[in-house]
Amino acid sequence: MEFDVVVIGAGPGGYPAAIRASQLGLKTACIEREKLGGVCLNWGCIPSKALLKTAELAHKIRKAESFGLTAGELGVNYDKVIARSRKVSKRFERGVASLFKKYGVTSLSGTATITAPGRVSMSNSDGTTEIAAKHIVVATGARARTFPGIEPDGSKIVTYREAIVSTEQPASVTVLGAGAIGMEFAYFWNALGTKVTVVEGLDEVLPVEDSEVAAVVHKQMKKSGIRFELGRFVKEVKADDEGTLTVLQDGTEIRADQTLVALGISPNTSGVGLQELGIKLDRGFIVIDDDCRTNVPGVWAVGDCTTRGGLAHTATRQGHVCADRIAGHDSPAVPYDNIPSATYCQPQVASVGLTEEQAKKAGVAYKAGRFPFLANGKAQGAGHPEGMVKVLVDPQYGEILGAHIVGSDATEMIAEFVLARASESTTDELLYAIHAHPTHSEAMYEAVAVAMGESVHF
Repeated sequence: MEFDVVVIGAGPGGYPAAIRASQLGLKTACIEREKLGGVCLNWGCIPSKALLKTAELAHKIRKAESFGLTAGELGVNYDKVIARSRKVSKRFERGVASLFKKYGVTSLSGTATITAPGRVSMSNSDGTTEIAAKHIVVATGARARTFPGIEPDGSKIVTYREAIVSTEQPASVTVLGAGAIGMEFAYFWNALGTKVTVVEGLDEVLPVEDSEVAAVVHKQMKKSGIRFELGRFVKEVKADDEGTLTVLQDGTEIRADQTLVALGISPNTSGVGLQELGIKLDRGFIVIDDDCRTNVPGVWAVGDCTTRGGLAHTATRQGHVCADRIAGHDSPAVPYDNIPSATYCQPQVASVGLTEEQAKKAGVAYKAGRFPFLANGKAQGAGHPEGMVKVLVDPQYGEILGAHIVGSDATEMIAEFVLARASESTTDELLYAIHAHPTHSEAMYEAVAVAMGESVHF
């Protein structure tokens, strides 16, 4: 079999790379060893959002009386909750298959190994197939990171992959890690009635986010009944007949039915033939340049298996850029300084650009503007007054240096700030653009107005 491009992995970086390459007239194949769509569509982004919407609805039902409504006692049919999530996921898996067919991508199922420059060996139940390709794109993604003494068993000590498909609701869970995955699962389980304890080695939840924003999430989730052990490191986790026993470094023991390990990711780069080919790695991640090239000509990489991955939307943009470069197109590079992050617990968190801590450390001059949703009419009417919009602006030119939103619609709102930064809009454009009233997005305008000393509402 011969192709212009062979993509290894059909996740949110791999399948867009394959489709775009085919659109540009390149004969393209995509090899996937599991499910089309990768982790994102099958065990991550998409199914988890379906679960979180159930959690949000459960929370609203419990608050129905405050809206003047009477509802009976909330019941949870957990296996149906999971079934709905799996149905949503399956639909998108089929969607990728349809897109491959529409754009002429050859979809292959098997495990791929690069045996030499321009050569890939694919094995499956039918045997081994040798494939030749002028360009090879590695998009093998990543898996949950584990540590000695904290080894998942797939049953009681689990990662997101087991947790997201399990049809049995645990009565109690210990979540290790207060990053996006840990906080989202903590919110989901808590909303459905599971007793949750979150353990985090650092002193605050969502440690990569602005500290003020993270503190709002911590406060709200603690108020909902989630127990937090911050600044505490885990020594080991044991599974026994009673469930799991998490032992902290100071000897504290936490009992639960289950323990979720959400301590970051490790790249899927072993067994792909990368080391044998001399491809440069950093802690197992593939080192790439701005065009997604590796140090070996003809071999490219995108997504979580690279040193510049970690988010599905980053992987997708890398896939586009990579295919464009292979085809000789001069499209814009991936804007690594303008990639939004999003966490979908409630309140949601979304951000782009510098945090205040980063600005201070780098010695960057800024003005900060904060506008609380408590002063936003739409948020009050919707019953979600918690949170705020925080923006950092350059005091001389009005550039948007960073934006941070914590609130019920944060992940939808952040796009305005991303677009403003991408188009080099300044505080003037944001102040003069009229935002519909009443909307949550008014808080974005108001935060900029506060920073510039022009607010009339706060």
